[in-house]
Amino acid sequence: MASPMYAGEGRGATGDRTPAILAHALALVAGFIAPLIVYLVYKDKDAFVRHHAAEALNFQITVIIAVVGSAVLTLVLIGILLLPVVGIGALVLTIVGAVKAAAGEWWRYPLSIRFVSGAIEG
Repeated sequence: MASPMYAGEGRGATGDRTPAILAHALALVAGFIAPLIVYLVYKDKDAFVRHHAAEALNFQITVIIAVVGSAVLTLVLIGILLLPVVGIGALVLTIVGAVKAAAGEWWRYPLSIRFVSGAIEG
């Protein structure tokens, strides 16, 4: 998804997609910390990387909230079903985000709460 605000910047001002890919991929092992670091380092340098880092960060925060909610709901047994769904969904969508970043696409996570600004509205 291209945005008129960043239309002249193409797929990252530096042309390097690696930090955008890492913002998604490292979230699999480091949770919200990896996208937060990428966001803080690149937020003023590259709109493409900022977009993907903000999206990954927002999604990881949303996943934390969903896991906590599911854990609480295990008391009434529904959480036992929700925890694997949240985990598998987070894994799949994080991989999709990394693939989209590698392809140079402006992509947004579905069902993600937007806590951190920086992602391109589309």
